[in-house]
Amino acid sequence: MDNLDKLDMSILREMQKNGRITITELASRVGLSKTPCQVRVKRLEELDYIQGYTAIINQKKLGASHIAFVQLTMNDTKTKALRAFNDAVREIPEVEQCHMMAGNFDYLLKVRTTSIESYREVLGEKISNLPHVKQTSTFAVMEDIKDIASKEL
Repeated sequence: MDNLDKLDMSILREMQKNGRITITELASRVGLSKTPCQVRVKRLEELDYIQGYTAIINQKKLGASHIAFVQLTMNDTKTKALRAFNDAVREIPEVEQCHMMAGNFDYLLKVRTTSIESYREVLGEKISNLPHVKQTSTFAVMEDIKDIASKEL
């Protein structure tokens, strides 16, 4: 860490709650005046603590309400095979997240589709055909309880 103090951490927390907050409101919430707050935000951006700003989309309104987590085991875990898998999985739009894991499986994927039927198609036609995939196990989400990307923090 690059010597972040309590004010920097407060700024990050407030901006994570609302990335569109005005500098004036942010400064008020963290106990700074506008100019020092602006300088700190710019520094946090330059140091890559703030990597960008994005809109959180209500996927349910778009019809993409089915979420599944997929444990994936590879048949080859050498660097070249992992690189090939990583490059290919990035090309599947239904895969929202992909994490390499330590444990009994190699990757954990979060997959969002419109239905269980469309998920089955993504699994069979895309995920199972990724380079070096040996086995998958699916865990379907029954209810979203807490998601950092939702408004209910």
